[in-house]
Amino acid sequence: MNTTMHVARFTAAYWCVLIAALLPMGCAWLAKSGSLGKSRKDGGFDNHDPRAWMARQTDWRARANAAQANSFEALPFFIGAVIIAHLLGAGQTLLDMLALLFVLLRIFYVMMYVADMPTARSAVWAAGFLVNVAILFIGYR
Repeated sequence: MNTTMHVARFTAAYWCVLIAALLPMGCAWLAKSGSLGKSRKDGGFDNHDPRAWMARQTDWRARANAAQANSFEALPFFIGAVIIAHLLGAGQTLLDMLALLFVLLRIFYVMMYVADMPTARSAVWAAGFLVNVAILFIGYR
């Protein structure tokens, strides 16, 4: 009888999933920053109708909100790729490094979106997508 206990390990790649899941909330905070203390009539954030308030925003606030939406869109593929890589027995070090690279690229993506750098933003998005594809296939044998 085997008396050893299996202890699941929360890998760095799983921590990256958590960070990627929190990234859209950071974008939302950024989009609302500076307006949370103002009254509604002075253009401050309207928690009674937040979507209409956000729809009226322009420039960097609107771009931060768009980055939030794109961060949510990228999340399911990343989560799935990390889980599949784990299930297929991918090398943990490489998986962790690629997951961290994906998160860093997503952070740069948000920064470039807010700074209105569309060409660089698109290049970083493409790099993040390719890293995600690599994560998906690193366990393939």
